[in-house]
Amino acid sequence: MNLLEVKHLKKHYETHKAVDDVSFGIEQGSIFGLLGPNGAGKTTLLRMITGIFYPDEGQILFNGQKFDPENDVQHIGYMPEERGLYKKMMVGEQTLYLAQLKGLSRKDAVQKIKFWFDKFDINSWYNKRVDELSKGMQQKVQFISTIIHQPKLLILDEPFSGLDPINSNLIKQEIFNLSQQGTTIIFSTHRMEQVEEICDHIMLLNKGHKILDGSVAQIQQDFKQGLFKVGLGTMPNPAQMATYHFNIVQTHDKAFTVKMNEDSTTNDILLHFIRQDIPVTYFEEILPSINEVFITQVQQTENSNANVAALPLA
Repeated sequence: MNLLEVKHLKKHYETHKAVDDVSFGIEQGSIFGLLGPNGAGKTTLLRMITGIFYPDEGQILFNGQKFDPENDVQHIGYMPEERGLYKKMMVGEQTLYLAQLKGLSRKDAVQKIKFWFDKFDINSWYNKRVDELSKGMQQKVQFISTIIHQPKLLILDEPFSGLDPINSNLIKQEIFNLSQQGTTIIFSTHRMEQVEEICDHIMLLNKGHKILDGSVAQIQQDFKQGLFKVGLGTMPNPAQMATYHFNIVQTHDKAFTVKMNEDSTTNDILLHFIRQDIPVTYFEEILPSINEVFITQVQQTENSNANVAALPLA
């Protein structure tokens, strides 16, 4: 079941179309990567999903019902890229205030703050002012403030910004834990390696349009280019590598990266080495990274738009 569905959403400003006819759905408990270059429309889309902006056209469904910002926002946690902590407030006081804004009683808020401060080992920060903390420490407080009311939908915009590797892993593990407990997560970032590691599903926006939507695994399969890395026990001589089944793309230490021809199979590649009596130590397919897919698709969109703009008017 989809916790969130967006149907033909549009948001136009005076000079440009920030979001132009975008539709997608997010299954409950999944981690959904929202990607796009600067100016793609990601922030505008997130602000419509959280009720900050109203769409010009289209519909948002939350848990199967028409999105009601006044009531449904209590079930959403949103950590924007521009952090929203009050610098002069005490950490504990502020976390308590934000928890109560999300509908928790003071008693429940105090209990949950104790749980999360213990878990993140930050009890010593309780009576410190926010501006006394490093950027990474503020990030942890912001994360706790975002999830403390156990939202059904959690929106994280660059959640690892300013965090060292240890604290990044801590936040990452909590993202996985929340997903396993049924929280639906929208994860927006420019770090493509994090997308591959964390997300189940991704959507790519560019200039307000959806240009790609699917599971990470399926997208990598859709954009693969027939590349394989073959590890060898001994390196063959040039005569042994004469073949019509593949082309050598790169030579490594006792290995080749090869590109399979369209009318060949993986068995053809392996049989070539076996027939030449060359031991194969490993054989692996090289799938494109999400970063490579991202760059290729954005560039293709840009080129397509440039070609359309260059057409003479009738």
